[in-house]
Parts: sequence; C-alpha cells; structure tokens
Amino acid sequence: MIQFTNVSKKYDNGTHALKDINLTIDKGEFVFVVGSSGAGKSTFLKLMMREEVPSTGSIIVDDTDLTKIKKREIPKFRRRLGIVFQDFRLIPNMTVFDNVAFAMRVIGTKEKKIRRRVPYVLSLMGLNEKARNYPQELSGGEQQRVALARALANNAEIIIADEPTGNVDPQMSYEIVDLLMRLNEAGTTVIMVTHEHSLVRCFDKRVIILDKGTVVSDGGALIREAATSHINAVSEISSEYVVPPEEDYSAYAQDRQSPDMQENSEPVEVMEDFNVTGGED
Repeated sequence: MIQFTNVSKKYDNGTHALKDINLTIDKGEFVFVVGSSGAGKSTFLKLMMREEVPSTGSIIVDDTDLTKIKKREIPKFRRRLGIVFQDFRLIPNMTVFDNVAFAMRVIGTKEKKIRRRVPYVLSLMGLNEKARNYPQELSGGEQQRVALARALANNAEIIIADEPTGNVDPQMSYEIVDLLMRLNEAGTTVIMVTHEHSLVRCFDKRVIILDKGTVVSDGGALIREAATSHINAVSEISSEYVVPPEEDYSAYAQDRQSPDMQENSEPVEVMEDFNVTGGED
C-alpha cells in the first residue's frame, strides 16, 4: 500500500509543487496519474521514489515511512521499485541482454541467476530475438520494452512508469500499457504518469488528476470519462489489437510468493524457472 497523508512539497525557489495531498494506492492496483506540465506529476513520483522528501506530511510505502527512512536504507527500498522512464535511459554500448542484466549486477546478483532471469523477462516483453542487439538497432517501442524488462529484472513489487508512451507511436503506446496491464493482473502495483488523456480513456482503471499541485479528481471510469470527454478516442489504435502471449504472466506473481529461493537449487528450463528475486540480501 502507498499512502500520502497531508503531503505538501515546496522547493527552495518558492515553487509549491504539491499541496495537501491525501490518497491511498492499494497493493495490486493500477493507477493513471494525469496532469498537464507543471501539475506536480514529477514531484509526486520523486516523493514516491524517495528522490525528494515532503515539506510537510508523511508518505508510507508498505511498511516503510519515507519521511523517516535512513539514508543508508534508501537503496534497499528502491530495489522494490521498477522505474520506467520516457527517454528509456538505456546504456548505448551494452546489448539488450546486458542492459537488463545491469539492474541485477549492480546489487550483486549471481551470474547464474542473471542468466536464467534475463531471458525470462525478455520473453515477457517479446524480445527473445533482440537479446544481442544494441539500443540503437531497436525501434522506439522496442527500446521502451527493454526499459520495462529492466524494471522487472529484480522482481519489482511496484512499477512506476513516468510517461512511458511519450516517445512511441499510438499503436505502440497501447501495446506498452497493455503489457503493464498484464503485469498488474499478475499482482504488481502499477502507477503510470501520462498526459495522454486519449490513451487513458481506452482502459477502465483508476485515474488521479493533478492540477497546480492538488488532486482535482480521483476515481474510476466515470471520473475518467468526465475528465476526458472532450478528447476523441485514439482512432489510430485498433480495438482488435492483442499482445502476443509470450508467457503466462501469472508466473510473475507466483515467483514473488515462492519460498524456494535457495542458492543451491538446481537449474531448470528458463521459461519455467522464475525463482530469482533481486533485492534479497
């Protein structure tokens, strides 16, 4: 669960980015956060990732109070998050495989686990055949899927997607959100920030709308419809589009609950073995 209680954020330059935010995001929920430039979306995410601290109020993520967390504990906390950025932030001189593996190597995951886990998350994104390619050899949509695979590498409990469709075409935008929806259905909490009201209208999920640092609406389909009724539907997106079922996403949730995490477990085939949990000390 993510809980903001009376949260305000005022920067040193006098900008009042957020004002008295009170909201709760339940575990396993999918939430769109919508707002124009300057509405407070970026600050909202930075507070959730503990890149910033609130001026007033408290933020609790599961059992962690981000206003009281010690500095040395922040890296461990962030291992529970999978972050997807608009600009991909892939390392250009690394292959797709190594870009995803990098997220695991920086926290000291053993190579045996990396060799099993990375092909699995690439398969979830439909990128099996791109493992040896470099970012510049991929389309924008493929690069974003690599970024999403990297976010999944350490078995994130929460996916935070910051404008993940900003640099891809409408059809690929739908595909990216559909992939996030599949992960959500498997139990992962997903928070997606976007300014694309037309895309939000395609999905029946909770929508939080920020304006000038305040929550002006928070609700499901009815709120979304009222807030975006002046926008045409995404006509470029085919309603018949279906993401190819590369893998059963239920395994993603099952792995998080699996007690079998021993280092000396025998390797099994990649598509069945999902017992790699990054972030374990």
